[in-house]
Amino acid sequence: MKSLWHKSLILSLITIFCLASILPLNRAEAAQDPLNIEADAAILVEAKTGKILYQKNIDAVLGIASMTKMMTEYLLLEAIKEKRVQWDQEYTVSDYVYKISQNRDLSNVPLRKDGKYTVRELYEAMAIYSANAATVAIAEVVAGSEENFVKMMNEKARELGLKDYKFVNATGLNNRDLQGLHPKGSDENAENVMSARAVATLAYHLLNEYPEILKTTSIPKKTFREGTDDEIKMDNWNWMLPGLVYSYEGVDGIKTGYTEFAGYCFTGTAERNGIRFITVVMNAKTDGQATYKARFEETRKLLDYGFSNYSMKELYPAGYQIKGKSTLPVTKGKEKSVQIETKEPLSVVVKNGQEKTWEPVYVIDKKKLTKEGELTAPVKKGEKVGYMTVKYKGEDDYGYLTPEGEKAVQVDLVASKDVEKANWFVLTIRGIGGLFSDVWMSVVKTVKGWF
Repeated sequence: MKSLWHKSLILSLITIFCLASILPLNRAEAAQDPLNIEADAAILVEAKTGKILYQKNIDAVLGIASMTKMMTEYLLLEAIKEKRVQWDQEYTVSDYVYKISQNRDLSNVPLRKDGKYTVRELYEAMAIYSANAATVAIAEVVAGSEENFVKMMNEKARELGLKDYKFVNATGLNNRDLQGLHPKGSDENAENVMSARAVATLAYHLLNEYPEILKTTSIPKKTFREGTDDEIKMDNWNWMLPGLVYSYEGVDGIKTGYTEFAGYCFTGTAERNGIRFITVVMNAKTDGQATYKARFEETRKLLDYGFSNYSMKELYPAGYQIKGKSTLPVTKGKEKSVQIETKEPLSVVVKNGQEKTWEPVYVIDKKKLTKEGELTAPVKKGEKVGYMTVKYKGEDDYGYLTPEGEKAVQVDLVASKDVEKANWFVLTIRGIGGLFSDVWMSVVKTVKGWF
């Protein structure tokens, strides 16, 4: 009996030890992912500044499938802006594009071999219906060939400061789906890859530089070549658009994606009450299984979290001054100092109840100051002398997608009034006074030395 009692005691202690070891780990895992996002990677970003509000595995390099088309859209819109391409410009279908367009196992609008299509038609087919042949056609319009276009994609990614990416085609398909016609220099089974951070950064640039894209990505349904023998209904694959299956208020973009390699992916965006978010989910799942709806369910979690917990708030009004730090000395002026203040209000995306975790910080332009740290008169009212930004003092600070976004969280510091230059007489008297002051101090020091 005694032996049995000892064995029971030992087993109980082992059980308690194991539970003590496991439970903290589970709590730690829960703390790391409070939203329980079922995806290989996910990110939530405030769209104006690129402030990261939630992240999960965002630097893992994964398949992106048709989210690739955001880069194709970016390069097309850039070419339109620079007038290298026109919306009404006509494209004559190449043999390659014709062959791909006839594959209805892929997302496509069938194109005629002898047909001509405007750039706008092709763009809408790509942005709404994720039409792959239309995407290759755009690549040919912009760069002459998909091979040249892929080089542009990778170069633009570097220019935008993206990391962890590789583009091998314009569509996001696996190269084997291109029927042996994939761009040279890439493996026949290669596929485009990026990290969630890089995808979100691309979406950030696309939305902020070409916001007009939302006019197209928000269209739930459209007919390609309406009124002709070639018309085909295009249903947007983004089923979170208002009126569609997984409708979510405020959603108006951007791009879904799926391949066997990438799984179900989605880069979404939604705006409500003056704040817009960007979301990315990669290889989303439902109860551990890859499903079509998973990418929308996980995106909903991210957007619910964003809209429920964050808002854009004006923390500091125009004319704000940090107590005890809002005066700069002025040399050669009628006044010896000038007050400085913010030119405009400063707004920040703030988590509920965390307004006090932000602290204002002055950054004075050293080029404006003398070696002694003074402004030189004359100083004009409203003259910029630096900027004010804010520093987050909380624990869950994930930073920003880009340095440019971080710079958006700042406002100019300006002089609050004019400081005219003093006339020669005043400057002379000050100089004489300074001289006598120096002489007097020397005498005092010498006298002190006598004693």
